[in-house]
Amino acid sequence: MLLRSVSAILAASAMAACLAHPATAQSYPSQNVTVIVAFPAGGLADIIGRLVSSKLDGRLKQSVVVENRGGAGGNIAAKAVAGAAPDGYTLLATTSGLAANLTASKNRGFEQSDLRPVAFVAFSPDVIAVHPSNPAKDLKEFIANAKTNSFTYGSAGAGTGPQIGAEYFFQEVAKVKYVHVPFQGGAPAITATLGNHVDALVLTLPPVVPQILQGKLRGLGVASDKRNSAIPDVPTYGEMGFPNVYSGSWVAFFAPAKTPDAVVTKLNTEINALMQEPDSLEKLKQAGFGPVVKDVAASNDYFKNEVESWGKMVNAIGFSN
Repeated sequence: MLLRSVSAILAASAMAACLAHPATAQSYPSQNVTVIVAFPAGGLADIIGRLVSSKLDGRLKQSVVVENRGGAGGNIAAKAVAGAAPDGYTLLATTSGLAANLTASKNRGFEQSDLRPVAFVAFSPDVIAVHPSNPAKDLKEFIANAKTNSFTYGSAGAGTGPQIGAEYFFQEVAKVKYVHVPFQGGAPAITATLGNHVDALVLTLPPVVPQILQGKLRGLGVASDKRNSAIPDVPTYGEMGFPNVYSGSWVAFFAPAKTPDAVVTKLNTEINALMQEPDSLEKLKQAGFGPVVKDVAASNDYFKNEVESWGKMVNAIGFSN
């Protein structure tokens, strides 16, 4: 009798475990969702994180709360989300720096297998900009000056995508001497450049667009195959004599690895839909972004390829943090 009772209990427990994920997915979301942005306010991840979150709450019928948790090139936020409950209520908004850090950061506190992509939403090229008082009028002149004089450049932090791209360009392509000055996000890096405290700024384009359009900073070049419609007067690296140099950053949302498939699929579907709304597309265009739409399977494949591609670049420049 006792044996039968124990067997019945075990069978019931197993059935409950099997049904747990579908039940959770079916009722999701039943409470507020928190989006942890891996960089401070005003940066690339923050701009898109807030755009998506402001629309996602209406689709999910629950509040979506944005929390900025910058530091360590995005690793602090990534570690927090990797260790969060895998229930879809804690998401990460980050950039391609995450893919780079999986090779560059040795003590990041999480592994690639601890996170799963939810949706890739936007992409934008990197830009090099300087204070208007800088004597260089374009990227070609800036690099020519750097052949004889070392310079400083600011970024959103060590291990971020633009910083890795800049190191590769300066070391492997331009072959100039420089000093990197990392900041805790794009906004403070921009502030330092506006104050002429660093010689140059390398960031993914969107946070820099207003400063360039207002003449507060001078764009020297964009690392893309064609000019960006948000700053049409700024030439590409190729136009400046550096062909086939492309660097940029995506913004994507991630969840803890064991988050149920149905929850991730629902989030992916809703995010993809809201990013294709006319007002979303217009906001992306004005900021210098291009939309990205991928289903869950394509997002997984893309992230794996990105980790490999950024890893090759990291190894080429011998970078680690």
